[in-house]
Amino acid sequence: MLQRLLKPCHIKLTVRGWHKHGKQAWLRAPHNTQALSSKASRQFCRSRCQRFTISCVVAEQTPSVTEELPELTDQRMSWRGRSINCGNLNESHVGQRVTICGWVHRHRGLGGVVFCDVRDSTGLIQVVSQPSYPAHPYMEKIRSEYVVRIEGNIRARKDPNKKIPTGMVELEADAVAILNTVNSKLPFLPAEDSVQLSEEVRLKHRVLDLRRQQMATNLRLRHKVIKTIRNFLDAKDFLEVETPILGRATPEGARDFLVPSRLQEAHFYALPQSPQIWKQLLCCSGVDCYYQIAPCFRDEDTRGDRQPSFTQMDLEMTFADQDVIMQLTEALMKTVFQEVMGVQLPEQFPRMTYAQAMDRYGCDKPDVRYELHMQNVTDIVQGCSLRLFESALSAGGIVKVLRIPNGKAISNARIKTKGDVANEAADAGIKGLVQIRMEGGAPQAPKAVTEGLSSQQIDDILKLCEAQEGDLLLFAAGDEATVNRALDRVRQYIAKQLNLADPKGHALLWVTDFPMFEWNEEEQRHEALHHPFTAPNQQSAEQNGGDLRHAKALAYDLVYNGVEVGGGSLRIYRRDIQQKVFDIIGLSPEQAQDKFGYLLDAFDVGAPPHGGIALGLDRLIMLLAGASSIRDVIAFPKTAQGQCLLTNAPGTVSDSQLTELHIKTL
Repeated sequence: MLQRLLKPCHIKLTVRGWHKHGKQAWLRAPHNTQALSSKASRQFCRSRCQRFTISCVVAEQTPSVTEELPELTDQRMSWRGRSINCGNLNESHVGQRVTICGWVHRHRGLGGVVFCDVRDSTGLIQVVSQPSYPAHPYMEKIRSEYVVRIEGNIRARKDPNKKIPTGMVELEADAVAILNTVNSKLPFLPAEDSVQLSEEVRLKHRVLDLRRQQMATNLRLRHKVIKTIRNFLDAKDFLEVETPILGRATPEGARDFLVPSRLQEAHFYALPQSPQIWKQLLCCSGVDCYYQIAPCFRDEDTRGDRQPSFTQMDLEMTFADQDVIMQLTEALMKTVFQEVMGVQLPEQFPRMTYAQAMDRYGCDKPDVRYELHMQNVTDIVQGCSLRLFESALSAGGIVKVLRIPNGKAISNARIKTKGDVANEAADAGIKGLVQIRMEGGAPQAPKAVTEGLSSQQIDDILKLCEAQEGDLLLFAAGDEATVNRALDRVRQYIAKQLNLADPKGHALLWVTDFPMFEWNEEEQRHEALHHPFTAPNQQSAEQNGGDLRHAKALAYDLVYNGVEVGGGSLRIYRRDIQQKVFDIIGLSPEQAQDKFGYLLDAFDVGAPPHGGIALGLDRLIMLLAGASSIRDVIAFPKTAQGQCLLTNAPGTVSDSQLTELHIKTL
């Protein structure tokens, strides 16, 4: 056919060929020519294909003729991969022919020249196409988030971009395969990483959200943390054991997620809130050092650092005391921070008792990146006539003060009723805050304060707080729990307002010697502060005449920048001690045998001393990533209402499924 072209004409030549690497492709020959010989056409095709077929359409030469492309995507799917990842390309690859695969990150045309950035999990590379390139028509057609495979030569960029690792080179595209197009309107573009999106939009379109650079980085960080933990514990001869997901419902703690049994009518499994009992059973079974990256489930209200399903690193050891477990955890954390973040932690983490933490900071997980301490001034203000203090003391309450250096930054209006600082205290149950300022070398306070407190009382308070010029003292009065909760909120709020916490700081702290129990006012009974399998401190129990209700626990929490990221304890390993704990929380021997008989029976056949710790991986990774919510470091999280907006879970099920499970809806 080509040999019969005797006069100038417009040639539209389509070559369907098979590339040397096995790819089926459409190639374009130069078409605005006056003549085209069969030899020239075959040379053009042979340079790109091993075998090919040629068809052409001849039309009178006219500039109005429009070239038509075949379909952007072939009807046949293709799985042929890449020769290199986008993010691995650099100057050493200049002159090499490569194949990349990925998503079109950005696409732009400049005076006929087409540029696009192609992205995969390792990074992105700029691709360029000139009008004379065979693949140029396809480069003009592609758009953001199209899935492509592009082949061509690497060359040095004329305008290097030093902001990205691949910014010194670019890919000249001469073969383009569009593997998939975007067929619906995108709610946002992954390339627009800085655009503020609502969480609802992000979770509903999570597949698209996970393509954003920050989310991809977070997932990779999560992988590195878990891999480092596994490597560390493997080197310490720990055995990774998977424990059951379907178990028995147990009292204490949060609500269980229940799973109805089809085979056992009116019986239910419970998803594990933690592998606590299973790991104790493993120690009783002779597993010396156990760990697991464990999925856990709790049916409780969610918040920024909670999810109905979450992941923890669970660890248990036999014949190890509290110091051994804490030192091992410190070594593990130092390894994670060093290998993942390049951060060197101190050789030993500071330790603080529960009583010290509550006294100084009003909470058991203080952020010690900044020093805003509280002081208990209850004894000093006894007998004062300040009404707010007087009423609290007469009801058996306390008065505490929080010293704020550079208090001038907090105006009086913010401390008075309806001010933002006052609101923080009010939300915790405090009626109002009392203030004293150090200005001009002397204390300055409202008239009610100077008249209600004697000059000696004020001097004693200033001395106790070591108050200096410019300091602001904020007082709260009431029952101990409310005062601590209120001043803790105020402390954290003011630290955020004054930027006192170093965002790049890493403050890890142990809190120890927790009480064994706390009083549940609503149910009028004792509850285990950690869990009922925590061993009591025998010395403190003996000091209380053997009464465990007021004993301290052999428990320890790991706090990182004001967030509890780990908690552990030594465990009870004798039936008689375990039953004493059950008695205190209101669990009779019969109930204990019904709920935990298998554990008590294991104690009776020679259970070794054991203890352990669990690290909340979601919280830890959230802090390492600098994220504000654990939903940013979990691939497919739930909303605050426990819903998955991507899959619309939880959902309804058919009547037949309910019938099989012996369930009726009311």
